[in-house]
Amino acid sequence: MNRLRRTLSASLLLALSACAALSPPALTIGEPEASVIAKLGRPSASIPDGNDHLLEYGRNPWGQTTYMARIGRDGRLMSYEQVLTTEKFATIKPGISTKTDVLRIVGHPSETMYLPRQQLEVWTYPYKEQGVWNSMMHVHFDRSGVVRKMENGMDLRFDRDGKFGFFGN
Repeated sequence: MNRLRRTLSASLLLALSACAALSPPALTIGEPEASVIAKLGRPSASIPDGNDHLLEYGRNPWGQTTYMARIGRDGRLMSYEQVLTTEKFATIKPGISTKTDVLRIVGHPSETMYLPRQQLEVWTYPYKEQGVWNSMMHVHFDRSGVVRKMENGMDLRFDRDGKFGFFGN
């Protein structure tokens, strides 16, 4: 019985530590950039944005989240958020937004491709539509780097037996 308790306790601790590893560490607005990097690790990219810059923490190609830490001109954290969301994609405006704008809004894509007949470059972002459905957002750019259209659809990488989103029998 004592051995069973120890095994269950160890299993519970292991499960809790796994959950903690998946959630981002707590950051405090105003903390120095060095502290942010010490907690989060080296960013996947640093994106200039006027007097500020963004530290991108992408989990591509399979991850469905990208976190952005905005660092102000004073070298301190201004904001920290998950940017692969329906709301963030809605701020990208076809005919107006550029590649630079898209990088600042949602970061680097997990995949890029070129559609020669349409002469469009496509950036692809895996994400959870409304925080629930495994989806892909495809942002199409013309030759001048302006967004021409956006399309979202199912992320078929998670499809099993033609039952998208449902893994049961």
